[in-house]
Amino acid sequence: MLVIRNFIYTIAFFGGSGLLVFVAFLAIWTSPELLHWAVRQWSKYQYFCARHILGIRIKVEGELSKGPVLYAIKHESMFETIDMPRFIHYPAVIAKKQLFKIPFWGRAAIIYGLIPVDRDGGPSALRHMLTLARKAVSQGRPIVIFPEGTRVNHGESPPLQSGFAGLYKMLKLPVVPIAVNSGRLSPKRNRYWHKGIITYRIGDVIPPGLPRAEVESRVHSAMNALNEPAK
Repeated sequence: MLVIRNFIYTIAFFGGSGLLVFVAFLAIWTSPELLHWAVRQWSKYQYFCARHILGIRIKVEGELSKGPVLYAIKHESMFETIDMPRFIHYPAVIAKKQLFKIPFWGRAAIIYGLIPVDRDGGPSALRHMLTLARKAVSQGRPIVIFPEGTRVNHGESPPLQSGFAGLYKMLKLPVVPIAVNSGRLSPKRNRYWHKGIITYRIGDVIPPGLPRAEVESRVHSAMNALNEPAK
């Protein structure tokens, strides 16, 4: 059943995703509202497939904040990256620039307001990211960043990338760290998606203006609150 569920999920999710991404691409020239709808529907569609095909349920501990904040989120699988527009209202997600090269989706993502980051781009790349982030904040949108920089196996807790501290300092926003344990169920660890519960644990709000060492320590600790030893 595990293999069958994953096969059905792959067909259903990627087939539906192709249609919604194409709708989002067409909406660039027709309707911003349709673009926002398509992005959110893609996120909700992933949730629907995960829930009803894979048997994955979502548990949320704590409450999201209102207004512009900087969400610092653990990254263990593809699930939470696509889940953001469903989980958080109209987020501006900071993502690696390679994702914006995906046909159709890349252009739609830019228009939607996702923020590409070039980890090898130096100060100019950071300034560009900051400009886009400030624009999103001026629109009342929350910023989402995965501070560890890439997906990690469940149980691992690498140090935060330096870009997080720069963004925190320049944006002067409160930070809301969120722990996620999706890696327990994901193919990266198990070969196939397993059924079970993915938990989001929303940490306490961290105020702006703290020293770098303090904010990084608090964020790192809260983001890894659901860690279990890697097996």
